[in-house]
Amino acid sequence: MASVHESLYFNPMMTNGVVHANVFGIKDWVTPYKISVLALLYEMTTSKPIALQERRRLNKLILPLQQGPDLTLDQFLKTVEECCPQTAYAVKLRLHEMADGELKDMEYFFATLPTPFSAIDSEAYKTSVVGLFMRHMLLAYNKLSFSQVYKLYKALQQYYHSHYARPGDVQVGLPALAADDSDMDLTSTEDNVGERMEKEELDTAPLHESELKNEDAPSRGPLSQKQAEYFLARQAYLLKNDENKALKPSALQDELNNMLKFNPDFAEAHYLSYLNSMRVQDIFISTHSLLHYFDRLILSGSEGKSNGDEGYGRSLRYAALNLAALHCRFGHYQQADLALQEAIRIAQESNDHVCLQHCLSWLYTLEQMKGSDSSVLTEDSVKMAAHFCLPYLVSLGIQSLVQQGAVQGKTAHELMDALKDTDILHWKHSLSELIDISLAQTTSIWRMYGKSTMAQQQAQLLLNMNSLEQVNFGVQQNNTEAFAVALCHLAELHAEQGLYGAVSEVLKHLKEQFPPHTQHAKLWMLCDLKIQFDRAMNDGKYHLAEPHVTAIAALNKTEGLYRKAQVLKALNRTTEAYSILQRLQLYCEKIKYTEMIIRVMLVTAELHWESSGFATALPLLLQALALARQHHLQAMASETILHLAFTQLMLGVPEQALGVLHEAMEPILAHGAVMDKGRALLLAARCQMAMAGTRSNGQRHAALGLAVQSLGEAAAYFSMLDCKERLRDVHYLQARLHHTLGQTPQRNKCAMLFRLLDQELQAPGAAVAMRL
Repeated sequence: MASVHESLYFNPMMTNGVVHANVFGIKDWVTPYKISVLALLYEMTTSKPIALQERRRLNKLILPLQQGPDLTLDQFLKTVEECCPQTAYAVKLRLHEMADGELKDMEYFFATLPTPFSAIDSEAYKTSVVGLFMRHMLLAYNKLSFSQVYKLYKALQQYYHSHYARPGDVQVGLPALAADDSDMDLTSTEDNVGERMEKEELDTAPLHESELKNEDAPSRGPLSQKQAEYFLARQAYLLKNDENKALKPSALQDELNNMLKFNPDFAEAHYLSYLNSMRVQDIFISTHSLLHYFDRLILSGSEGKSNGDEGYGRSLRYAALNLAALHCRFGHYQQADLALQEAIRIAQESNDHVCLQHCLSWLYTLEQMKGSDSSVLTEDSVKMAAHFCLPYLVSLGIQSLVQQGAVQGKTAHELMDALKDTDILHWKHSLSELIDISLAQTTSIWRMYGKSTMAQQQAQLLLNMNSLEQVNFGVQQNNTEAFAVALCHLAELHAEQGLYGAVSEVLKHLKEQFPPHTQHAKLWMLCDLKIQFDRAMNDGKYHLAEPHVTAIAALNKTEGLYRKAQVLKALNRTTEAYSILQRLQLYCEKIKYTEMIIRVMLVTAELHWESSGFATALPLLLQALALARQHHLQAMASETILHLAFTQLMLGVPEQALGVLHEAMEPILAHGAVMDKGRALLLAARCQMAMAGTRSNGQRHAALGLAVQSLGEAAAYFSMLDCKERLRDVHYLQARLHHTLGQTPQRNKCAMLFRLLDQELQAPGAAVAMRL
């Protein structure tokens, strides 16, 4: 969890999502796009009254239009039309009058433009954002010479007519507006005729066709300082909170390359390039951009101190720390360790305790990734972070300790008490992102312990919680890893209950919010594949489950091997399945993956059943049960008890089997999956049938009646999953019971249902007596 936040978004030069950009040295100038914005402001002021809701939407749109990069006319009109179609049509008509008219029409527009200084009843206050923008544009326009005004008019014509150009048309000879400092600089008073003539010759050169026709391409001109700051702040915020709304990786990289072409020393553009490259897992460009970012910070340092909080010393140690985080993300642990040691050395020389605490947090994170026990390091990090009043690092450390405690078998109340302490920190310091992580972690812990109701409650609490983050740029929800984890848990919980319609809705939402190119898409991909695999296995369609194994293995090697062993066992390829399970158990014991160790033991016990080695399976099952109870894994313990009860039934002791089964029945019915509920009731019915054979007639009929009732409930659960193989087994046993009880109509009905399912499946299933 520490790596999720810090590896991507920790940057000492970014505060509150605002990038402190370098000065470009490029002034704001009048462009056809800025004339369109002025036309919008004019129509909002002078046109007929606008509905209150539409005016609010337009007011929210003004600042992004002013500070953002120049848009094409099509994009501009489309944006305005979404807010107010009436105003968009009026703006289009106003631009048409200027572009299809004469130069005097554009002059007349600027002369009649109401400003806070020329119009008494103007809605724009003179010190407002709109008032300052209009004043700035008018001053820039009034400063232009006649030739520059003419070029502006021609550029406006080109800007307007390119919107209506057909794909086969090529416009030649339309001069573009010069975008150099000397033409539009408000402080320039000299006019070099020779240089101006050369620039005019360059301006009259025809533009390439692609520059006119590619309307979806980002702006190709140099951006002003304000435009660059707005663009970088907006994209950085979207990458952190709602990656789906940010520009696509290729489009964003093109825009950043264009920005760096005009100013290669713009440090924050390099950092955004680093974040963008991380989206597509490009190790080369991400490393290149990160190093360039800190190089530019050092070059722009005013004093260049090697010690203290400022200067290139600070940049160097944070550069090494970010480089270590980058290598951690890509799994380069040796390189990450070297970079981290370098950051620690420089921070110690500079006596930077804050940087040292970040280094210590990454040190225990790195040890966790390697599979080592880092609890001592984590505890030290929490104590030191609390000493230096760093609540963010304190909370991350406690959450990491909770995660380690869950794996090591700590009780639920201990972990929840620790998380309660972190929640107090979160709400006290308004750490909304860590609140989300805490809720997602609580959901995972309850799920691991087998408490599905509590897990669902925590997931719903996270999804329905209003974030403390300020909502900017239309972002309604934080699309972080915590939300993806919670939604995946909900999808799996609904799948366990047979609610596949709800599962498809949750997965559809996940695919929309986390497209395949985003960094958290692997979570829902793996979740979707596991649900499809389990559904195919439950239906007995092993040919459909087998292709999912390769896809699961590509996302998670451990899960892929486990599923492969399940398929091989179902296909009666026992030797291959046993070999894979042995290798998998050794690996899981090495990395201390307790839940998977228990699963492997259960499947291995099922392999022993195939060869009637029920006595051989008992020690394995008892070991698995002890491990599950030691780590408080109630769901795995209940599953193990089911296997133990079945083994005892096969060994001829149904009384003991039924007694053991009653111990697991309550948690299974309360928190278990629908398939587990059906299997437990089916097993209980078989135990009751076995016990009825040794009793007198009266007791025998009562026991068989209980078995009929249990089979009816099991059939209802299997019907929810449409598990036809299991239903076939249930109807077979029901027919036999009704025949023994002399209930001929019920027997005939069950026999008919069994025959229909047997003909539909067209494949002999495993013997009822040999399957749990």
